[in-house]
Amino acid sequence: MKVRVKFSKEGAVKFIGHLDVMRYFQKAIRRAGIDVAYSEGFSPHMIMSFAAPLGVGVTSTGEYFDMELRSVSSSRQLTERFNAVMAEGIRVLSVREIPEGKAHAAMSLVAGADYLVSFRPGKGLAEGWEDRVEEFLAQPEIVILRKTKRSEKETDIRPWIYRMEVRKDSIFLQLAAGSVHNLKPELVLEAFSRFLGQELAPFALMIHRLETYADVGTEERRLVPLEDLGKEIE
Repeated sequence: MKVRVKFSKEGAVKFIGHLDVMRYFQKAIRRAGIDVAYSEGFSPHMIMSFAAPLGVGVTSTGEYFDMELRSVSSSRQLTERFNAVMAEGIRVLSVREIPEGKAHAAMSLVAGADYLVSFRPGKGLAEGWEDRVEEFLAQPEIVILRKTKRSEKETDIRPWIYRMEVRKDSIFLQLAAGSVHNLKPELVLEAFSRFLGQELAPFALMIHRLETYADVGTEERRLVPLEDLGKEIE
């Protein structure tokens, strides 16, 4: 049986990197006594894969990984067993059965993500920025300079910003995510601050990922939470 685990990552554990989170869950699975399946060969490893890496310093209530089980337990039992061994700041929110096959793997399905971006005290944008969001999005192009290990190139990120809204003193973003296009909220806020004629202060942003999506649309984009592609195990 293949299952999808949704979890949150908050508090001090936001500074733990992606590889360490993977290792943490491998140890937690052993401590919880969950009957996970292993690969064959000389060096067997747990059959599991994570949906989308989360940047260091970013919190989330919408993280996912898939794993294969050798025996069946209910969603409630698996969630309780996980949370009995979880460290503070990491919580399993749901466990659901998903179809077999690589085409259904979370890693290959990721197409979008929601974020809530807040400003640290004293590091916000100048007064009136809330009234400029629609004008910013109305631009035919939003070109930024993207840096890679080997080069720099100009990229139009406007097609990858699906939604941008003011939420009290914060900014809600729905952005492209995954292996094809992956837009970080920091880049959007840097572009927005330049549009305002301002410079974003170092370490100004507090970023929280709310949800991670798959695109199930055929002709038009239709994003659904990865959790919704699974079903409860009775």
